Amino acid sequence: MIRAIVFDFDGVLVESVDVKTHAYARLFKEYGKDIVSKVVDYHVKNGGVSRFVKFRTIYSEIIKKPLSEEKLQSLCQQFSNIVVDEVVAAPWVEGAQEFLEKNKDRYLYFVLSGTPQDELKSIVQRRNIDRYFCEVMGSPKDKIALLREVLPRLKLSPEETVFVGDAETDWDAAKAVGVTFLWRRVPGDAAFLKGYTGPQMTTLSPLEENLKILTKQTTF
Repeated sequence: MIRAIVFDFDGVLVESVDVKTHAYARLFKEYGKDIVSKVVDYHVKNGGVSRFVKFRTIYSEIIKKPLSEEKLQSLCQQFSNIVVDEVVAAPWVEGAQEFLEKNKDRYLYFVLSGTPQDELKSIVQRRNIDRYFCEVMGSPKDKIALLREVLPRLKLSPEETVFVGDAETDWDAAKAVGVTFLWRRVPGDAAFLKGYTGPQMTTLSPLEENLKILTKQTTF
């Protein structure tokens, strides 16, 4: 029996992925179009990875310059200043709000994201949706570590838990911990989750139906 559902946030509950893509482009605009293109490509291909990790990788592998801790913190703050209000105002993924409201007494919900935890909690509170979630978790810990921590804390087994995500980091966390995974695939997204054979949803409208399917099949 499924007792709990883990949701990634950006691109799963809220249509906010483009907000963050535009923020990366804006932060590195001074380096020119070629660098911006590489930064955006790296960001898109590494959905769900913490911005702390992304900025370090961007500097070491794309810009090829050292990144001080002071500069890293400055970039993270600039990024937050750009995106928070827009994420708060971003539209729901179709079907997400309706599912949360309809099934709030049936399942335990929690959010697991690559967004810094304090920022994520603030966004959830400002959207007035914190009442739905028993846990809201974000970086600096990665998703595997967070998922491994929360299940015993809530007395949940992997078999009782489903992870709804849109990125490889979500899929990897689900596989590592042994929970069933359900993919929200953004329309037009050419990405492919290697080894994933379960249902794909372009919205969350069919989530309830797919949860029934997922209890009957192994997807990893």
